[in-house]
Amino acid sequence: MPNFSKFLRRSHRPRHLALSISFAMGLVALVVGGASAQTTDKGNPYSAFDVSDETLVKELKGFKNGFAEVNGTRLHYVEGGQGTPVVLLPGWPQTWWAFHQIMPKLAEKHHVIAVDIRGMGSSDKPKSGYDKKNMARDIYELIKKLGYDRAHIVGHDIGSHMAYPFAAMYPEATISTTYLDVAGLPDYVRDIKLLPEKDTSTPFRENFFIWWFAFHQVHDMPAELIEGRAHIYQKWFWDSLLFKQEALSERDRAVYAHAYNSKDAIRAGDGWYQSFPQDLEDNRKFPEKIDVPSLGIGGIGNGLLVDFMKARIKTPQFKPLPDTGHYVAEEEPEKVGQYITEFLDTVDKK
Repeated sequence: MPNFSKFLRRSHRPRHLALSISFAMGLVALVVGGASAQTTDKGNPYSAFDVSDETLVKELKGFKNGFAEVNGTRLHYVEGGQGTPVVLLPGWPQTWWAFHQIMPKLAEKHHVIAVDIRGMGSSDKPKSGYDKKNMARDIYELIKKLGYDRAHIVGHDIGSHMAYPFAAMYPEATISTTYLDVAGLPDYVRDIKLLPEKDTSTPFRENFFIWWFAFHQVHDMPAELIEGRAHIYQKWFWDSLLFKQEALSERDRAVYAHAYNSKDAIRAGDGWYQSFPQDLEDNRKFPEKIDVPSLGIGGIGNGLLVDFMKARIKTPQFKPLPDTGHYVAEEEPEKVGQYITEFLDTVDKK
């Protein structure tokens, strides 16, 4: 598995952020616009798929859609099963559907609640409130509204960025946290490099640089570029961050393309990234090491996951997934479901 940690650790703060962002924007133009001179001519190859939540949830026996007004916004979630509550928080560019393969397994012993986080899927897309402390409060109020005092929290990507402040702010409400391939937002993001080590024709797995972090800092323009073309933009991420391409079916890709095809959805996703400076300030103020049972399941990002959890959590546990990309719940659903279930069982017995 490539060691992406070394690329990030060599990074330094760009002297001219505007130039760095411009460079990233040029790359995005190649990704989004370079597929054809007129991207709109390609249309949406997934338009024939029915990807409504009503249709999707029918495929998960015992699950149902729900909505709740919390913290000034309306969240959509899918719930099923009985037992200790387990809240699943997905990341960009996905929805609650990212967990659909592991939800039935978890629901055998738990009340599973897969959430479209603020700005995602069928949840509201307000103009503000995307710092992760506030989004963690969304989840805290949701848990209370559903009648629970405590819950297990499972996060992936942006969802992991929420799970960490949730545990830090509400330890009394946190039974455990599980981080999938990403933990909390690490402080070195401030100094992350935007230029590749080699020319961009080198395979991304050998030439890692997080150009999209800068792209999503730009206000409004991403929505103008991506509206109606989310399938083109997302294809780059599936091609680059999935080790097992077959893990995402055409139907899965249709779900995510549909979820991010509107300007409002793209702007909301931008909001998660544009809040990073505030998130980093907030994370610095949390206790040096939080004392919550925590599991990390890492694929492509395992090295960075381990680094963060060892630095910020007292007694972390780890389950690496070799030869697995970023979307671990879909690339290795059986192993991920097993690892989480075993971990939750151990914690619940204490």
